[in-house]
Amino acid sequence: MGAPIVLVHGLRLSGSMWRPQVEWLRERGRTVVAPDLPGHGSRRGEVFSLGSAVDTVLSAVDGVGGRALLVGLSLGGFVSIAAAGAAPGRVAGLVAASCTAKPAQSLAQVYRIPALLMDRLPDRGAAVNERFHRLTLRDGAADAALDGGLAVEAATAVIDEISEMDALAALGAYPGPVWLINGSRDHFRIHEKKFFDVCVDGRLVNVPRAGHMVSLDQPENFSRIVADAADVVWVRERGLSDGGSSGQVEAGGS
Repeated sequence: MGAPIVLVHGLRLSGSMWRPQVEWLRERGRTVVAPDLPGHGSRRGEVFSLGSAVDTVLSAVDGVGGRALLVGLSLGGFVSIAAAGAAPGRVAGLVAASCTAKPAQSLAQVYRIPALLMDRLPDRGAAVNERFHRLTLRDGAADAALDGGLAVEAATAVIDEISEMDALAALGAYPGPVWLINGSRDHFRIHEKKFFDVCVDGRLVNVPRAGHMVSLDQPENFSRIVADAADVVWVRERGLSDGGSSGQVEAGGS
């Protein structure tokens, strides 16, 4: 039961970051895939573009039946929003996590400068990034994040592409159900009300004691949110329910 699920990873990471969700969901009989975006994971060396990333996501949707719940975090959230806006007929629902900050040149510059500085290091910042993840993630979450490799070389191209994106317009163009998920400690929450306000059918969920990597900070809690969203979409598409009301909620967590 439940809609098929496509999980879309964050910047520098890969589909391996979703291991806790993939295992939890598959144990409960869910259909779930987590593709690597261009320039990341098994596709390192490819040039990242927003268009090619959207194509990757929609190809994964086709692979699970042609219509699915999209779940993206950070970069994956922006890519999922773009995919939903571009092809709403193939997106049964959208879970956009850790991405409620409007991409803009001014904000992108905050991230572009460190990326350029990292590029000057012999390993382009791989050791710094790995240490950061191992210090901030616990209980095997760091291994899930790092096992697909760190595509540190992709950062500048990604930032340049996403900074040109009109995320609010893409989100507003999608008529289906949306869950905006943020860790309560996430710095990317700065425009969450603007994102919520443009949703045709939106819910805003804040997860206590979680940061930007909310899916790895509280993996079981996040997995339950995704499973619930997949169930809502499944039921709504069969006309059995209104799928719950829009609004702002707080998700419990340990």
